This record gives sequence, structure tokens and C-alpha cells, in this order.
Amino acid sequence: MTGKGTPATTAATRAGITVTVHDLGRLDGDTGYGRAVAAALDVAPARVFKTLVVRADTDLAVAIVPVAGDADLKAVAAAVGAKRATLAERVAAERATGYVVGGISPLGQRRRLATVLDASALAFATVFVSGGRRGLELELAPSDLVAVTAAVVAPIAAT
Repeated sequence: MTGKGTPATTAATRAGITVTVHDLGRLDGDTGYGRAVAAALDVAPARVFKTLVVRADTDLAVAIVPVAGDADLKAVAAAVGAKRATLAERVAAERATGYVVGGISPLGQRRRLATVLDASALAFATVFVSGGRRGLELELAPSDLVAVTAAVVAPIAAT
């Protein structure tokens, strides 16, 4: 990895997993940021995942879902053993992860939160997640993403 690292790239290095870093710079697009990332990488949006921080009952958790859709919050709650889940408040998400909303990575968070990865990720050899700031994407095997985040894999994408 070259250039200035982030806690996400540091976590990947410490875990000994292989990641490819894609520094896309500033992206603009009228189709949404996730789709702009997919277009810049020239990959299907289904391979690009966003990291959402949710409040599952009273605890925070992380849902990793394709950028083309949203998380099914009932499914996320069930996957972490909670009765209900809602999107976390911006300040709570930033404080818990150490990242700014829009650049939250599932790797290298300040506090380890229960994490759920949408099962669709397993259909790909590699997927893309935020590297800890807008425009920085990490490409890695879904199995490595599961290992480094201790994620549960479940169908949590809204259909």
C-alpha cells in the first residue's frame, strides 16, 4: 500500500489480509456516491458495499450492504440478536467508528462493533468497501472482510 494510510489500511496490514487500495480522488455524480464509485472502478454496483452504523436496541452495530440498495433493518436486528434496529445518529456513528459519515470503513474502527455483511458479497471473488475516507476504496475477498471484522453473514439487503 502506498500513500497516506488510514486506520482501515493499517487494520488490513495488521490482520495480514490482501487488499488493493483504489484512490479515486474526488467523485461527483448525479446517480449517488456509491454508483459513482462503481462507475469509477468500472465494476457492477453489486460489488461495492457501504458501511452503515445502526442502533440495534441500545447497542451500535455495523451493516455492510451493496451501495445500490439499503439495509433491511429488521433483518439486521435479527442477525445481531436485537428486537429492532434504526440508523444510528451521525454523531454516534462518527464517535464509535472514528470515521466521518460518508467515509466509514468496516475495518479499523475505533470500537469493534457487531458487524453483519450481506450474504450477496459471497458471490464475488472480491468486493469493495470504504478505506476510511471518501474516494478511498479497499478491494478484498469477502472471506477476508468477514475475518477482519468478525462479521456475521446474513441476507440483510432490502429488496
